[in-house]
Amino acid sequence: MSALSAWFWNERFWLPHNVTWADMADPAPGVEYPKARHLLTAFPLALGIFAGRKLFERFIASTCAQRLHIRESVGRRAQPNAVLEKVFTSITKNPDSRHVDGLSKQLDWEVQKIQRWFRHRRIQEKASTHTKSCESMWRFTFYLVIFIYGFHFLWQCPWLWDTRHCWYGYPYQVMTPGLYHYYMIELAFYWSLMFSQFTDIKRKDFRIMFIHHLAVVCLISFSYVNNMTRVGSLVLLVHDSSDFLLEAAKLANYAKYQRLCDFLFITFSVLFFITRFIIHPLWLLNSTLFESWAIVGPYPSWWLFNFLLLVLQVLHIFWFYFIAHVAVKAMMHGKTQFVSSPSGMGEGTYLSVCLCPLRPPLLLSHFSSLALSA
Repeated sequence: MSALSAWFWNERFWLPHNVTWADMADPAPGVEYPKARHLLTAFPLALGIFAGRKLFERFIASTCAQRLHIRESVGRRAQPNAVLEKVFTSITKNPDSRHVDGLSKQLDWEVQKIQRWFRHRRIQEKASTHTKSCESMWRFTFYLVIFIYGFHFLWQCPWLWDTRHCWYGYPYQVMTPGLYHYYMIELAFYWSLMFSQFTDIKRKDFRIMFIHHLAVVCLISFSYVNNMTRVGSLVLLVHDSSDFLLEAAKLANYAKYQRLCDFLFITFSVLFFITRFIIHPLWLLNSTLFESWAIVGPYPSWWLFNFLLLVLQVLHIFWFYFIAHVAVKAMMHGKTQFVSSPSGMGEGTYLSVCLCPLRPPLLLSHFSSLALSA
């Protein structure tokens, strides 16, 4: 076990040349550097955020949703049946004709009644508009608060105005309380999203979103242990800047405020383009690739960190290309097909497939409405 630990924490991978873990473990009095054990703080904090979310959705978001006339839908529930419930949960949610015929004979029910039961049961499992609005209200609140906190904190930091300060003195950069709290809250939030996936209503994108949250947790943890927290805080701020607008647009859509929904969605799209295609590559990647090379020099974990950021940039390009392709195709052929939505460090809204005729003047309204209905 000790050999495995020594291999994983190899100094020549994690740290620049001529720097050891011993150097980082014995700072001057009053100085604190990031340590791997600090990451354990995120677990109780994640449980606190998860509990806070449940209380927020029950007592605040639910009340706000009702004031916006977003109410729980009262659909027809499937008749309780242990045999069909077992098939639905363990075998298939959409049985073929062979399964339906077998169940019809076993239960002495008509085929149409079996098919109707599974249809009602599938509808019953879907999240209601009220539930989705409460979730969006929680995410809107968190994303807005953490963005304001991050912006306020970084406004006072020199590396916001000159990214070369991300690398001056690296890796001997002090972990300030403000930066520590920013990192731990972000990390705990994504841990809480992973927890909540197992208690929320299961959705089709469960596995994809679980992998997404796990990847974000790994990126945040990696940059913390490696003390790349200065540039990491800038990456978090850039990606948090548009998330709350997407959630606000969803809320407007659930409340059927279409014009407000369109405005918010346009604003989100413009900000998404600015942050992902201008600020991220020209400001952040320029710093991590070129400024750090000139000031610190490359080393193994430096290559990995930049590789992950480049992969993130490729994903930005992919999602934006997809949106542009859908919009152009809709205007040229009068049809649009939605499969997914843009996804960054905090976005992962998957859309249902939809084919419908569109007149060009209605494209924007229809696009934003469908894109936010998931």
